[in-house]
Amino acid sequence: MSGRDRRAPELLIAGLALLWIMGGAQAACAESPPPKPLTLGEVVHYALANYPAVRASLEHVTGAAASVKLARTNYLPRLDSLWQSNRATDNNITGLLLPQPFLPSISGPVPLSTSYRGAWSSAGGLLLTWEPVDFGLRRAEVDAAKGTVNQANSAVVLTQLQVAAAVAEAFFTLMTNEQTQKATLANLDRWQVFAKAVHVLVDHELRPGADASRADAEVAAARILEVQARGEVESARAVLAALMGAAGNRLAIDAGALLTLPAEGALAPAEVSSHPQALLEQATIRQLRAQEHVLDRTDYPRFFFQSSVYGRGSGIGPDGSFAGGLNGLGLERGNWAAGVTILFPDLFDYAALRARKQALAASEREEAARYDQTIQDLTGRLGQARILFQTALQVAKNTPVELQAARATETQSRARYQAGLATIVEVAEAESLLAQAEIGDAVARVNAWRALLGIAEAQGNLEPFLQIVATAPAGGP
Repeated sequence: MSGRDRRAPELLIAGLALLWIMGGAQAACAESPPPKPLTLGEVVHYALANYPAVRASLEHVTGAAASVKLARTNYLPRLDSLWQSNRATDNNITGLLLPQPFLPSISGPVPLSTSYRGAWSSAGGLLLTWEPVDFGLRRAEVDAAKGTVNQANSAVVLTQLQVAAAVAEAFFTLMTNEQTQKATLANLDRWQVFAKAVHVLVDHELRPGADASRADAEVAAARILEVQARGEVESARAVLAALMGAAGNRLAIDAGALLTLPAEGALAPAEVSSHPQALLEQATIRQLRAQEHVLDRTDYPRFFFQSSVYGRGSGIGPDGSFAGGLNGLGLERGNWAAGVTILFPDLFDYAALRARKQALAASEREEAARYDQTIQDLTGRLGQARILFQTALQVAKNTPVELQAARATETQSRARYQAGLATIVEVAEAESLLAQAEIGDAVARVNAWRALLGIAEAQGNLEPFLQIVATAPAGGP
């Protein structure tokens, strides 16, 4: 079984699934496809600009880039401000409460008696906080955010490669089906012409009536094959439109140079380490290392320079008297303060921090193993793709010989039948052989380009392949 045959079920399932998704979602495109027949390069570039998965991955990069800007804001000082006015009682009491967020605190002396009379009080101030030294914590956080951006960029390139390869494969499938339909249509035309000649011979009693029946049966069979081939063309056309992000549009394609054979050494070799899948694994490893570096910086003390100006106002005097009215809404006493605050890491968090580091180190080793596996898989795929390409070229070089012989056989069998030297069975066999040879010759050239596409996909870059297609001389049988 050829590589194309082995991949056909997977591509069919993927194509039908994407067709269903696109049909239900009806995602909006920037613009409709051009009405003219589209070349392979135009189809791929349209898909990269409009397919929703590509646009989603690009927005993910935009979000990741914003996270870098957010991490850099940690270098800026903080300037916090507050204003508060309230009306409350002043029944203060001597005692201590452990830190908690529920009960408001009261400053000032303990009153001699309890009163539930309320008074105004106000407070306002500014607090400037700046961290001059962080032992590399903020830089590590910025590097981790940059690692996320690099990871997202690598994912975009991989998504673009996958979309481009899928839409190119769908393009070749549509090409193959169109060539098959042309061959079945030519076969139908030959049988219709031959059937008329058979009926003339039968009507003049030069051939038995069974020959006319057999010719009519062959015409019907050829018509069925042509109808089936036409349906496969339209199905492949719909799948291609869905993969392009243009579901619902009826597309026409321009085969161009794809009906000729590609050169054997047309595509320059490339290292699999530059494949987007390998680059994504590398970016993931670097991002995990950046996270480890952040954890390495979190067990250092943190130094903060702080300065504050603030004021307080109260409608209750030092002797416990209530001034009444709007007293207390203004700031009656002002203060300033400046100092250094040192935050030491939680000593009991050492075990949790060590566990997080161990988890990240294990994830890094896991991704390193995945990278090695990716290189192995890509190397195997590239080797297989090159073998398939060489095989496809050899097949395509021999199909013209088969086609020429099949045409000669078909012409001779017709002549022998007209001369009464052959039966209609011999003609039917010759026609069947010619139809198969026509399909095989057309499909062989498409398969050669498809195999070259497989090499480009395994190398991780379709642009050189598309350049070869764009500059190759157009032609065909």
